[in-house]
Amino acid sequence: MTATLVKICGLSTPETVAAAANARADYVGLVHFEKSPRHLSLAEAARLRGLVPPQVKVVLLVVNLAPAALAEAVREVRPDVVQFHGAETPETLARFRAETGIEAWRALGVRGADSLAAAARFHGAADRLLFDAPASGLPGGNGTRFDWDLLRAYKAPTPWGLAGGLTPANVGEAIRLTGAPLVDTSSGVESAPGIKDVDKIAAFCKAARI
Repeated sequence: MTATLVKICGLSTPETVAAAANARADYVGLVHFEKSPRHLSLAEAARLRGLVPPQVKVVLLVVNLAPAALAEAVREVRPDVVQFHGAETPETLARFRAETGIEAWRALGVRGADSLAAAARFHGAADRLLFDAPASGLPGGNGTRFDWDLLRAYKAPTPWGLAGGLTPANVGEAIRLTGAPLVDTSSGVESAPGIKDVDKIAAFCKAARI
């Protein structure tokens, strides 16, 4: 059985970047969205990006950025992946991939089976779909989960991942129920909004691989 990939999102300090790398996270997420408590300026994101070891991939999370702002963000931060977390269309992702050669993920809120059916429009446009709880106040990072049973029999041509309310205590159950090839946490490894806990990061990565 292939090991589940792990993404720790919303990192904002050198200490938490190091904690994620030391715990063998596969991806670290840097948030560039001003309304988020995890927001980083492009200069801050670029500084942290420089601390990420080569075996860990950097995901830059953006929300409805205009093309010029997106190009600037990619130029400054040099991410391995851009995660689109707003209302971006399949056409936007396909164009981004064609123009940059950078991997594009699309986060989608799941309310029910219809949400999974609607995700089909991103097949061929996104490199990965990230199924999250529906937006409430913020597009993600709200610490809420959706009904994981919806993913029990999910089959699709596009790689996918599970987000929304994942913690060290429940990530093992989530993987067993859904077979998620990737799990993504943010608020689930925090001591307060935007403040990551290095011990929780280590515990999450360990629990995801048991």
